[in-house]
Amino acid sequence: MALNKSMHPRNRYKDKPPDFAYLASKYPEFQLHVQTSLLGRPVVNFKEPEAVRALTCTLLKEDFGLTIEIPLERLIPTVPLRLNYIHWVEDLIDGQKQLRRGIDIGTGASCIYPLLGATMNGWYFLATEVDDICFNYAKKNVEQNNMSELIKVVKVPQKTLLMDALKEETEIVYDFCMCNPPFFANQLEAKGVNSRNSRRPPPSSVNTGGVTEIMAEGGELEFVKRIIHDSLQLKKRLRWYSCMLGKKCSLSPLKEELRKQGVPKVTYTEFCQGRTMRWALAWSFYDDVIVPSPPCKKRKLEKVRKPLSFSLPEAGLKELQKKASALGCTDSCPVEGVTVLLEKSLTELRVLFKRVPCTKQEQSLFLTAVENTWIHGRQRRREQKRQLRELPRAPQSLQSTVVTTSSCASVSDCNPQANVQAALSPEQSCETQLAVTSEEPKEHTEARLTVMDCSPKKECNTEHHLSSQRSSSPGSVRHFLFKCLLNVMLEEKDILVEMHWVEGQNKDLMNQLCTFLKNTLLRSVAK
Repeated sequence: MALNKSMHPRNRYKDKPPDFAYLASKYPEFQLHVQTSLLGRPVVNFKEPEAVRALTCTLLKEDFGLTIEIPLERLIPTVPLRLNYIHWVEDLIDGQKQLRRGIDIGTGASCIYPLLGATMNGWYFLATEVDDICFNYAKKNVEQNNMSELIKVVKVPQKTLLMDALKEETEIVYDFCMCNPPFFANQLEAKGVNSRNSRRPPPSSVNTGGVTEIMAEGGELEFVKRIIHDSLQLKKRLRWYSCMLGKKCSLSPLKEELRKQGVPKVTYTEFCQGRTMRWALAWSFYDDVIVPSPPCKKRKLEKVRKPLSFSLPEAGLKELQKKASALGCTDSCPVEGVTVLLEKSLTELRVLFKRVPCTKQEQSLFLTAVENTWIHGRQRRREQKRQLRELPRAPQSLQSTVVTTSSCASVSDCNPQANVQAALSPEQSCETQLAVTSEEPKEHTEARLTVMDCSPKKECNTEHHLSSQRSSSPGSVRHFLFKCLLNVMLEEKDILVEMHWVEGQNKDLMNQLCTFLKNTLLRSVAK
């Protein structure tokens, strides 16, 4: 579970993420969904609804003593994110342990907000629901946790928000309302069509939920506007009105709507959980409420500067060192071996790189990516294998020549200061030059091939091309996707690889490249 330091300060998972290994040993039903990664760590596949449900139920049981049931065809909440909302409501009403009354609009099958609020703070909740299945499960979850005195689950008509729910309770003033509105306007939006930036990576978790939970006419924007319309009539029947948003673009028009309606007190915040971002909006008609400050921009800058990183455990370093030795690397230091393997992958990807002077226990590469060659790598490798199978086999003598020249090219790549020209024959020198120029953008490579004559009568100055490629090309490229600094260093007995953003068009591309390089190294260990 990827958690973020930008979570609410009181969130119990902020500095102590769930221990999957411990939870798996204690709860057999959760153990069924825990796997071991290539790094030897326990992981959960968030693409599987059963795994997400098992984790949610296990965390609620372990950390809050709650036993709940959730059907797979209804929304499965994530506990850390819901806790963020609960803690922010605590900030709004300025009190955690006092007797408070709240309304949960569309409580869902889990009834998670009322159960957490009642368990943690003793709050009283009126929980509304329009869906029959969600209503039945919510009532069952309240009853089996002995919370019926604090939580009242009511079935309301379709499209009902606050007005109908408060008809029977005309004298009660509620401290707050919470709402996790349907995010999407239609099926296309729910599937990510025309609603998600194409440059963003796909969601890391599965999207579950019934139709009434994830879709509404006009999406979350119109849904929250209906809550604003109800609040203009109810006004001081609630001290705070609040809702959680799934799209940042919904925040500004809703704040503008509140401004037009003359609402005196408005605030907002953001909830961070790994790659998952949510935004919350709150407003009040009371003059004496304390308005929490919105999130500061300084925290965003700190988040941007944090490097991407991954670790290679000690157990797999010997295998990686063997792979590097096969490429001609004679240095026994694992940092150098991993760097050589990374250079090989970058060369194959046509990512320009240049070594930056560093210590023996640390190596640095300055990268310049000019085209995205790392996406769909698996499909590309399969297609290459298929094409190779369809080609006729070359004579044995020719295969030996190819192996020899490739090996020599790898040796020169590992030791750029060696006198490659003196060690290789003219044919091998040309082969090495072809390998080196693969670091260049495609158009540069094609231009070089058109003027290169690889006949035995002419010499190929491999050393000159090698040094010029590694020293001048990365920094001199005008058009590029991004530039970053890649560091390889020892961390106790493991190897830590970090990628620091420098400049470019899209940081998600660097994230993709980091994942590609990590998986490539881990596959080398697994073979």
